[in-house]
Amino acid sequence: MRKQAKFEKVSLEQFLPYGGEKIYEDIKIPKRATKCSAGYDLFAPEPITLKPRETVTVATGLRVLMPDDWCLLILPRSGLGFKYKLRLNNTVGVIDADYSNSENEGHIFVRMTNESDKTLEITKGTAFAQGIFVKYLLTEDDDVTNERNGGLGSTSRDNPQK
Repeated sequence: MRKQAKFEKVSLEQFLPYGGEKIYEDIKIPKRATKCSAGYDLFAPEPITLKPRETVTVATGLRVLMPDDWCLLILPRSGLGFKYKLRLNNTVGVIDADYSNSENEGHIFVRMTNESDKTLEITKGTAFAQGIFVKYLLTEDDDVTNERNGGLGSTSRDNPQK
């Protein structure tokens, strides 16, 4: 299978407002667990404790480079969703190919809520979410020429048609 995408860290300067230099040094690049895994595991850059009904935003320190007609879907790990009703606050995160060109370097954040009645402890370096690459198609009448010039949520902010 041809490899076309790449995970990498955002710059230290981009990450520092969200965590220290030691956390940055220890950020793990996402990996698949098996050769047939669809998802690339995202690993906790530091310990995460989520009490029942609590929400946390994880600054992963990661960005992704991919072809223009791809996106990366971010989902919780199946086991955490099943055992702890762990939910992403936007249900499924969609990382567009041009997000890596944004002012925040395409820094991927994961906001999630523990909807169970049990405290969830995720140790540093443990997989807590997964990213799945998807190639998508365009309609025949698609004529969008706008380009991203911001970070998270910027496509609706910068496009008056939305």
